[in-house]
Amino acid sequence: MSPPNSTPVATAAPTEAQVTDYDRAHAILYLRLLDAAEEGAAWEEVSRIVLGIDPRHEHARAKRAYDTHLARAQWMTKHGYRDLLAGHP
Repeated sequence: MSPPNSTPVATAAPTEAQVTDYDRAHAILYLRLLDAAEEGAAWEEVSRIVLGIDPRHEHARAKRAYDTHLARAQWMTKHGYRDLLAGHP
């Protein structure tokens, strides 16, 4: 199950040292993950609502997707945003 009106969520977020097309397509998702983490939301709830992966049915995939996408969202706030501001493709 994917979130409505979005491109599919991969099991693992990118790890490249530059912003990818996947990152651009999931920028809102990254913001939602950061907000949820700041609020202390349970990863299971965030995975189900934000990532569209039900941890009751796909526990390992849901946890990996949550962990890697949150890490990528945090990377974007420290490094990746520079690519976006510079207009790099």
